[in-house]
Amino acid sequence: MPINQSVLELIGNTPMIQAQRLDTGCCELFFKLECNNPGGSIKDRIGLSMIEAAEREGRIKPGDTLVEGTAGNTGIGLALVAQQKGYKLILVVPDKMSREKIFNLKAMGAEVVLTRSDVAKGHPDYYQDLAARIAEETPGAYFINQFGNPDNPLAHKLTTGPEILEQMEDRVDALVFGCGSSGTMTGLSQYFAEHSPDTAFILADPVGSILAQYINEGVLSDKSASWMVEGIGEDFLPPISDFTRVTKAYAIADKESFLTARELLSKEGILGGSSTGTLVAAALKYCKEQVEPKRVVVFVCDTGNKYLSKMYNDYWMLDNGFLERETFGDMRDLILRPYSQRDTVIVSPKDLLITAYNRMKLYDVSQLPVMDGDAIVGILDESDVLMHVYGDESRFRDPVSTAMVSRLEKLEVTAPMESLLPVFDAGHVAIVMDGDKFLGLITRIDLLNYLRRRVQ
Repeated sequence: MPINQSVLELIGNTPMIQAQRLDTGCCELFFKLECNNPGGSIKDRIGLSMIEAAEREGRIKPGDTLVEGTAGNTGIGLALVAQQKGYKLILVVPDKMSREKIFNLKAMGAEVVLTRSDVAKGHPDYYQDLAARIAEETPGAYFINQFGNPDNPLAHKLTTGPEILEQMEDRVDALVFGCGSSGTMTGLSQYFAEHSPDTAFILADPVGSILAQYINEGVLSDKSASWMVEGIGEDFLPPISDFTRVTKAYAIADKESFLTARELLSKEGILGGSSTGTLVAAALKYCKEQVEPKRVVVFVCDTGNKYLSKMYNDYWMLDNGFLERETFGDMRDLILRPYSQRDTVIVSPKDLLITAYNRMKLYDVSQLPVMDGDAIVGILDESDVLMHVYGDESRFRDPVSTAMVSRLEKLEVTAPMESLLPVFDAGHVAIVMDGDKFLGLITRIDLLNYLRRRVQ
């Protein structure tokens, strides 16, 4: 095996693997592992294609500033290439993007501009419109414009398509994909029209996007809704899009997308991202509808490493109503981290304050119950620690018992929900008890999440 001279040489030539444990009906389902690209997604291909094409045509040179609007993965692909080739990069991203993606982008040297995810194209804060405006206002900047750039689909026509047919020995009955910028779909359409015209093109689309209705009903709606899956779905038809070969579309809800991605990991050992869940869910529906065996290819668009704080986080899934839990009709329904399940992050009175502080930071909580065995003896929050150590940092080595609040206001598990409001108004967290048995804590955000789930 040769030694590569640049990480850019690792883009493409991703492996194909066949599903073994998922229910695919009478069909064979194959995963194209685009998560194996060095930037972790299929968008590495277009990042390289669009930048190198601009170089060849003399539109950019090393040191120039590149600007793009992206839901994340295109940004990472562009950041990878820009870093290696010596370009400055400004990325405008919607605020629903996972924090792992944002951390990744910043670590690679990109400037990240967060904008609203609740506005449609044409609004000045829409991520693409804002990116175009920043490019126009930045002297010498080049707007990449993935949604209108022909070198986006060209990457898939020249690389992704040939790879698939070679790996599948020219036998692909159906190809399942998602659409964001539409580069994947358009480029593959161009290639397969010439080399495998009988291959069916199947769109996987988040519920809320307008694309599934456009494909299935021929209706181009001007009204979209929000969705939490990242990177696919649109509220308009991208200028480079070519839907002529797409024969069917499946609208997949966020919950099904996330649960399918988790199932893909638990059964096939493949850690895919949120859009991968959408694509695999659609592929499984398509496979189960078939009455004759077919060979179906679906993309693992990106790695799930970028979503560990979201769809692979049980607490995030519970907060958003995507995981079911037992209901009791009392305060227990609001406790995110039940003590009986050992989910509650705790400290003991003898632990050091530095230990408590580190646990707050690690688990992203602002208060900790202080437990002596199974008995709650105090509560410790950020302000308690701050007031104790301010002016003498050595007090971080004091035991928790010196800073905790031991006068506790407890609520019985059967108390009405309204009893939470005075507790929160006083600046406290609710300590829920079943007699002498500690059940867990309820915070303001726990109550807000509970109320939001009731209207979903």
